[in-house]
Parts: sequence; C-alpha cells; structure tokens
Amino acid sequence: MDSKLKGNAAMLVSKIFSGLNQNSLRYLLPGYMHATTGVFLRVAFAATFFWIIGLFTKKHRSHTTARQKLTLFALGFFCIFGYMFFLLKGLSFTTPVSSSIFISLQPVVVFVICLIIGREKATTLKVLGIIIGVAGAAVCVLTQKTSDTATNPALGNLFCAGSTVVYSLYLIFSKQLLKNIDSVTVSKWTFLGAVFSALPVALVTGWSAPVLKMSILSVPMLILLFVLIFPSSVSYLLIDIGLKNLTATVVSLYGSVILIVSTIASYLLGQDHFSWWQILSIALIMLSMYLVESQERKTTLPAHT
Repeated sequence: MDSKLKGNAAMLVSKIFSGLNQNSLRYLLPGYMHATTGVFLRVAFAATFFWIIGLFTKKHRSHTTARQKLTLFALGFFCIFGYMFFLLKGLSFTTPVSSSIFISLQPVVVFVICLIIGREKATTLKVLGIIIGVAGAAVCVLTQKTSDTATNPALGNLFCAGSTVVYSLYLIFSKQLLKNIDSVTVSKWTFLGAVFSALPVALVTGWSAPVLKMSILSVPMLILLFVLIFPSSVSYLLIDIGLKNLTATVVSLYGSVILIVSTIASYLLGQDHFSWWQILSIALIMLSMYLVESQERKTTLPAHT
C-alpha cells in the first residue's frame, strides 16, 4: 500500500474512534467516573496494551537507548497525561461538539508552535487560517450558554483549549521521535510515563468510578470498554502510522473528522442542542483547516515529511 494512502487510512479510522470517544466520555462523566479516575483508567489500560504487544514485536523493534526511553517517558508524563486530563475535565462541563471544535484547531496550534520554533514560515493563507480559526473558537466560547448538556461551558471550553495545545505539542515531539523509534516502543514508554502522573492525581483528587461496580454487559461498562480499547489504545497505534507517513500538520488536520462524527452523534443522542452560532463556529473552523491544509500542500518540503 502507498505510504501516504496507508497514513491517511490509519488517521481516518483513528479519528472516527476519537469522534465517538467524545460522546462516550461525555456519557460517562462525571456520573459514572470522575475525570481524573477516567484518565488513569485510560492510560493504565493503554500502557498494559502496548507492553503486551511489545512482547510479540520485540524481534522487530529498533534498539532504544536509555536517553530515548527517558525522553519518551517524560513526553507521556507531561503531554499524554496533560492532554487527557484537560480533555476529560473539559467534557465534564461542556458538550462533545464544543470539545471537538477545539480539537479541530490542532492544525492552527501546530503551525503556530512550529512557527515559534522556526520549523514553519508565515504565509498569507496560513495567517488568515489562524485568524479565522481563532474567530471560530471565539464564537463558540462567547455564545455557548449553560444548559442541561453543558453545566459550565466557559470552564469546560477553557480545559478543552488546554488539551488542544498539549496534544499539538505531543504531535510535534512524537513526530521527531518516530523517525528513529518504532511506534510500539513510543507508545509503551509514553503511556507508562502518563500512568506515573495520572495515578497520584487520581488518588489525591478522590478515586471515583461507580461504572467499575456495574455488570460487564451494562451500557456504561460497554461504553467504558469501547473507550479503553479503541480511542485509548488502538487509535494511538493508528496515529503512529499516520505520523510515520504524513506531516504533523496533515495529521492534525484529521481533527475535522472528530468534529463531524461527534457533531452528528451529539445531535442524534441529545448530548447537544442545535445552534446557528455553533454551526457558524464549525464552519469557521473547517474553513481555517482548509486554508492551512491548502498552504501546507504548497509549501511542505521533503525534510518535513
């Protein structure tokens, strides 16, 4: 299979899982589990998943130095944990659609970070894309009101914005590490690092997961299993495939799939109410991503692939 086709297919499936993940987590939070407890469950399951896979792929993995392992551990300790912490805290207060709007801003955030560290150059289209993207987020923040589906949208949106920044950093740093380290090793050590930060936070803030006391065939438990197996584990394998075959900016553009899937599911499941302001925000975000993507196709150099 062509490398770009393989990368795009992996990202599409991964982000469909991630889109449904928004709705699944919103269903579970905060009634069936506390946000910080949920973060620990996700990273602990994923770490176990990748370490088991590592046992069967050991012969095919590249040699990893102690320094590389420590770097991966630190990346997970700060970025994987930080991303999931902000995301789950945000979803405890706002809707899946609003959360997905901020996730879809990842291309803009990735570009801004790369611009700051000198890996990107400012162009008219990309700057315009940034302005439109920020405007879309502002529309979401300024017009969303407290409702039965969003108990504190301002706070929730702030947390979601934080998750977008942290995840964008993860994309940039892991892209560099994946050039010399296989994806299983990257996931093993990053999620192990996330476990070491998630566990004490969950214990200090108060462990709460009533869903774990329910039948394995109950709806909440089945939804939790979906979250743990697919968005928390399988999805990251697919993201690593995408990062190996596509640029970090292109990978981040797949946040639009999360937005589309989550919006459709939210309206069907009654997790959000239709709003023209929200539709305007989504339209601005989509236009922003289109502008950034169009310029990325024109200016991406071989060294950045």
